[in-house]
Amino acid sequence: MSLTLRPHPHRVAPDGPLIFVVMDGVGIGRGDEGDAVAQAYTPTLDWLRSLPSSTSLAAHGTAVGMPSDGDMGNSEVGHNAIGAGRVFEQGAALVEQSIGSGALFEGEVWRWLIEGVRASGEPLHFIGLLSDGNVHSHIDHLLAMLRRAARDGVAKARVHVLTDGRDVPGRSALGFIERLEAVLGQLRTQGFDYAIASGGGRMYLTMDRYESDWAMVERGWNVHVRGRGRKFASASEAVKTLYEEHPELDDQSLPSFVIADQQGAGEPLGPIRDGASVVFTNFRGDRALEITRAFEQEEFEPFDRSPRPEVRYAGMMQYDGDLGLPSRFLVAPPEIDNTMGELLARAGKRQLAIAETHKFGHVTYFWNGNRSEPFDPALERYVEVRSDIDPLAERPWMKAAEVTDALLEQLRAPGPKFDLARLNYANGDMVGHTGDLRATMLAVEAVDLCLARLVRATKVLGGVLIVTADHGNADQMFDGAGQARQVRTSHSLNPVPLVIFDPREADGGPVLTLPERPGLSNLAATSLAILGFTPPQQYDPSLIS
Repeated sequence: MSLTLRPHPHRVAPDGPLIFVVMDGVGIGRGDEGDAVAQAYTPTLDWLRSLPSSTSLAAHGTAVGMPSDGDMGNSEVGHNAIGAGRVFEQGAALVEQSIGSGALFEGEVWRWLIEGVRASGEPLHFIGLLSDGNVHSHIDHLLAMLRRAARDGVAKARVHVLTDGRDVPGRSALGFIERLEAVLGQLRTQGFDYAIASGGGRMYLTMDRYESDWAMVERGWNVHVRGRGRKFASASEAVKTLYEEHPELDDQSLPSFVIADQQGAGEPLGPIRDGASVVFTNFRGDRALEITRAFEQEEFEPFDRSPRPEVRYAGMMQYDGDLGLPSRFLVAPPEIDNTMGELLARAGKRQLAIAETHKFGHVTYFWNGNRSEPFDPALERYVEVRSDIDPLAERPWMKAAEVTDALLEQLRAPGPKFDLARLNYANGDMVGHTGDLRATMLAVEAVDLCLARLVRATKVLGGVLIVTADHGNADQMFDGAGQARQVRTSHSLNPVPLVIFDPREADGGPVLTLPERPGLSNLAATSLAILGFTPPQQYDPSLIS
């Protein structure tokens, strides 16, 4: 693909910026009582969606590189698709293929891990999210690796489970633990010493991202590595006890626990010691990077790791190519090149990316095809608004207003102007994950207030406004109906909105030309066309001619 953009045959860039808004987790639901988007007061979004340049986009499954259309989209793959202009097979599909073909187990890294524990006698440890959500991980991948480890003669294995309740139903951990325990039990009958060693909720330990709360990672280090924590005889007992003690909590927020011998009264079953091998089983990188740094980086300041064991560590995939972390990984990540951001940088166009901490990496790293740094620092500016760590359901407005303030300050500043400004409002997704319907309605309303400001700014600045989402969440807060109704904290399979507001157009926006199944990957070509460029032929087609 050529890195040189050619002028569009008839489209001319606006005088002002193209403002590209991702309303994270704001999909198009059924409009029922569990649809927080439909239930919220959203006059600006309603007006935008009344424009002729409004449609819906596929944001899940094969449309964003997942294995099947039964797989939810997520912020990582959604921003990849938006920025890349094409659909790349993502982590879930790549890992599934590698396990299915046997390539993962034939690779140098798997052999290196196995050889290490054969020589040391220490266990092979697996740490990761335990569910079938297929957003960060999949339990089937873990079970396949456990079975193969036994075939390869690994005598001892320990599993450190992170309960989900976010990409799957809120209190579904016991079902996944029972599946895992069944396989571990089968392997124990064959003479292998395989067991669960520790665990806790994904939003309580280990899986922090964007350096928002290093204390989470330290809590994970304490239970996984040091074996320090409240002791239980089994993971099932731990979860059942914590459910009873904390009826207000779901799986994602469960306190940490350690499994010990002698029915929970003895020594921890699985501290990670010198000579062990460790696999972090998540394929998605954002919530795997910090624990990886703790295992791999020689210079490390966020918390005291001592004793830091000498281990062989590998990730399911490489989580940050720029940082080279982890240094060893089982499956190569997708190679995403020639993103919209790179093409615009090569064309000398100035770009602004802004979001609060929760989604900052999405409008930078994931948008740029899994690249942390700007393509041209002289032309690109990345602005992070620090997120609060307070409970999101208590502050559903989050930092939407501050993100908008910072955006408008940058766009109005004297000096060279930005051609593309991209931003993410995290509210719909982050608050949607709490399962709190009322709070999620308020979150959507906070975003709508900010959209009103952006509509006015687009007119004043002479720009164009694109409003869309990366996946659904707030649009489906319940599963089932009646007595069978359950709170849903995971993403939805619903489409997401797209609106292009262009004040130059008589009807408020351009006429759209839609393929059979328009998706997020069509937005890069669409954006380039708005900016006066002919999109590359390799991109999925523009939605405007």
